Amino acid sequence: MQKKQSSLSRILSYAGRHKNLTLLGCILSALSAVLGLIPYVCVWLAARNVLESWPALEGISGLARWGWTAVWTAIGSIALYFAALMSTHIAAFRTARNIRRTAMDHVLKLPLGFFTGNLSGRLRKLIDDNAGLTEDLLAHKLPDLAGTIVTPIAAIVMLFLFDWKMGLLCLLTMVLALLSMCMMMGGKNAGFFHRYQKEIERMSGEAVEYVRGIPVVKMFQQTVYSFKAFYAAIRDYSDLASQYAMSCRVGQTCFLTFINGAFALLIPAALLLSSSGDIRTVLVNFIFYALFAPACGQMINRIMYMSEAIMEADEAVGRLDEILGQKPMEESKMQKRPVNANISFDHVTFTYPGADRPALDNVSFSVRPGQVTALVGPSGGGKTTAASLIPRFWDTDSGTVAIGGVNVREMNTEDLMSQVAFVFQDTRLFKESLLENIRAARPEATRDEVLAAAHAAQCDDILQKLPQGLDTVVGTKGIYLSGGEQQRIALARAILKNAPIVVLDEATAFADPENEYQIQKAFEVLTKNKTVLMIAHRLSTVQNADSIIVLSDGKVVEQGSHESLLALCGVYTAMWEDYQRSARWKVGKEEAV
Repeated sequence: MQKKQSSLSRILSYAGRHKNLTLLGCILSALSAVLGLIPYVCVWLAARNVLESWPALEGISGLARWGWTAVWTAIGSIALYFAALMSTHIAAFRTARNIRRTAMDHVLKLPLGFFTGNLSGRLRKLIDDNAGLTEDLLAHKLPDLAGTIVTPIAAIVMLFLFDWKMGLLCLLTMVLALLSMCMMMGGKNAGFFHRYQKEIERMSGEAVEYVRGIPVVKMFQQTVYSFKAFYAAIRDYSDLASQYAMSCRVGQTCFLTFINGAFALLIPAALLLSSSGDIRTVLVNFIFYALFAPACGQMINRIMYMSEAIMEADEAVGRLDEILGQKPMEESKMQKRPVNANISFDHVTFTYPGADRPALDNVSFSVRPGQVTALVGPSGGGKTTAASLIPRFWDTDSGTVAIGGVNVREMNTEDLMSQVAFVFQDTRLFKESLLENIRAARPEATRDEVLAAAHAAQCDDILQKLPQGLDTVVGTKGIYLSGGEQQRIALARAILKNAPIVVLDEATAFADPENEYQIQKAFEVLTKNKTVLMIAHRLSTVQNADSIIVLSDGKVVEQGSHESLLALCGVYTAMWEDYQRSARWKVGKEEAV
């Protein structure tokens, strides 16, 4: 989306060939609005016929003609408006679909690291809810806007058609109502919708966290006031809404007074005019303006709602830009393939967006093909960050990450992802069958290949206890897997992928002893003849690694085998001693230091 374009033109740019339907709907809506004014004229003409022939009532036969004209024009107005809404709804649905598709296509091109800092619920709200706002604008507000623009022009002509004095009085109330509306929606209230959406988004996010924390709330008998972030979000939203309501009270009062006050001003005006003119003519004109003045008030009301709709659309487009404005991952035009599974970091520096200092600072190391290399170090040292640069979850600020001598930036995304299998400590399964969950690693895999991968990942006992085995859908009908069982399904997925490089991010962190034993057996199958990069906090799992790299504060401080690092008496030695001490700790006993 281009910033120079108006919000409406940017939305319509997604309509494609359905843009003409939107234009047709606006034209039909405008014609409907004009037709909707004719019954008022018919009522005036009928009243004039009656009063001019009173009391003889000669010419009363013309009443039927004007009555039927009013009926048929009203029906025609309704029919045109219905056709307008049909056209704009079709265009709106297609446009909203195109916006969602464009946003999702763009999301798929973003670095995977983008999703670690953005909650899935927030992304869904940004894409789906704001596309829904544009749908409402095109389907309802835009055709109404066309009628709102045309109707006042025709109405102003009609106001001066019969009695310019009464017409001027009605016009004055319309102008004053418009000025009151500007008072409400302008000035310091101009940015209200942006602040309002921000507060709604913030409150929704905190509400989700509060709901997730209800077990803790009940356990410790806490209240909403204990969740300071949620309570603060509610309070800030309430304060914003109250401030806006207070700032609008004068403008809103004046607005309602003026759009409903025309009739009250017409009565003394008619009395004054009747004292110096033809009473019958004044009475006929008074009937017309008395009926038409409320219609003018409705027009002003619609203008106000249109203004709000345009501001909402502008806000929706701005929020969609938060995603569409994200820079996609660049694909190199010169695609290269690695010659082997060697991983090398060459003077790599990386800083997370918005961070003050780099997460990795001039890091260099290599992982040889077919060997197991462990990344260890204090929390926040940069272990997971380093591993996430291999499949380009993020791109480096400087330096290069290479696989088989090829910079990962020069590899096709599909080729790069085929080189690496990731097993995270926090496993996520789709709400699909276990077959489809495992097959996600290689969609073309046969059922027998999936079963073989599940067997290699020690999943036989899981499949045996489930009612439909491999076809069981997890997350439905009370069927859930433990953390260790989910981890084994994730390992089956990685085994099926059969990538030459395996990255294990503390994969046994949440497993119980029984599951950990089975996971370790699955590791043996997964890592056989593979280049393995293992992130670990429990140092016992990396003792037999071919190489151990110690990361601290984003830098490589030590590197070597377990024995050689212990001999250095440095950071790794201190970590090993702390680990040994924690392993000997027992409840109710304090080890002497």
